[in-house]
Amino acid sequence: MAPVATAESNAAATNGTSNGPLKAAKAAAQLFNPFYSPDVNGEGDDSDYQYAKYKPRFPDVKWEPLGEIAVTDRGQFADPEKKSLLSAASKVQHLTPAIGTELSGIDLRQLTDQQKDELALLIAERGVVFFRDQELNIHEQLELARHFGPLHKHATTPVPREPGLEEVHVVYNDGSRRPDPSAFSKLELWHSDVSYELQPPSATSLKVITGPPYGGDTLWSSGYALYSSFSPGFQKYLEGLSAVHSAVAQADGARAAGHTVRREPVETVHPVVRVHPVTGWKSIYVNPGFTRRIVGLPKAESDAILSLLFHQISENPDFQVRFHWEPNSIAIWDNRIVTHSATFDFWPHVRHALRATPHGERPLSVEAYEKQTGKTAKDRQLVIWEQQGLPLPQTDTTVSRGYTD
Repeated sequence: MAPVATAESNAAATNGTSNGPLKAAKAAAQLFNPFYSPDVNGEGDDSDYQYAKYKPRFPDVKWEPLGEIAVTDRGQFADPEKKSLLSAASKVQHLTPAIGTELSGIDLRQLTDQQKDELALLIAERGVVFFRDQELNIHEQLELARHFGPLHKHATTPVPREPGLEEVHVVYNDGSRRPDPSAFSKLELWHSDVSYELQPPSATSLKVITGPPYGGDTLWSSGYALYSSFSPGFQKYLEGLSAVHSAVAQADGARAAGHTVRREPVETVHPVVRVHPVTGWKSIYVNPGFTRRIVGLPKAESDAILSLLFHQISENPDFQVRFHWEPNSIAIWDNRIVTHSATFDFWPHVRHALRATPHGERPLSVEAYEKQTGKTAKDRQLVIWEQQGLPLPQTDTTVSRGYTD
């Protein structure tokens, strides 16, 4: 991963010589990698900004390490047909075959517990669900998120200025910093939120409260679809692998910016293929932002496999959905089965959003899931084709495949 630009690192890179490259390096220190560098403090004149109390601050506190947390996935209590939720919507629009659904005509503040459970199931099946024109405030957003699980507190990223909102993750960018393309590649920005935690997030919500007139979109990529795209032999190989997810680079970025790391960074091993506890579907669970290596493999082999997976996540449009935000738009996605990335094309405009992040269960491998539940983990795409009465694809590699542009 690209290092965070700091004045110290740039000076060291030039051995302290006072020349043109040093000046350029100092200038570069004012730019940033939007993934590992913390958001700006949001300081300056904001007397006319209606959401000033939600601008970022970095509290100087220390938290204990996270331990095991009891989590019950609410999707298991849902009506499989989701009648209560879907009948309340004026429109249900699936955005791609693989991922993404937009529900219109629903006020998230008015959902019953039954509808919340059905929403959890819909998110588990579709990866991400979108809503527009939502008036719920951050306290109501947190209340909805708590229905899905205990809330995560981030160790390095900012929280709102308003006291008592340590469970809120603030996303804030303005014209004071320009993203530095020399510090990162677009591939590196793809991630699943805090996947390094022992129990990474489940149904995570983000509400944009101020956005640019255009740009600043977010893309999600389906881990279900990525798994389904591979040959049976490669699927089986991946199912036996585990990978290291690391918080170290994010913590280093916070320290380089002079901020307190509120909880010491961890590195955690998770299965490369995990199974969703409600759908029983298999999903690839690695991401460029936090996954560092595959355990027990030669480095060349680990690098090659991760490179393949990372590039498919970021480059294959068949797995992706792209959402253009408007003020009061909300996305709720299942971090266990999707990765996502924002476009940093909106500078110098303001993009301000608030995230609520429930913990999920500890990721289960295919073997662990089947042993624990007595059920057989499934390939989502094969399940859907079977439900539709469609023939399953042939695995004979001698058969030519059609192509359309």
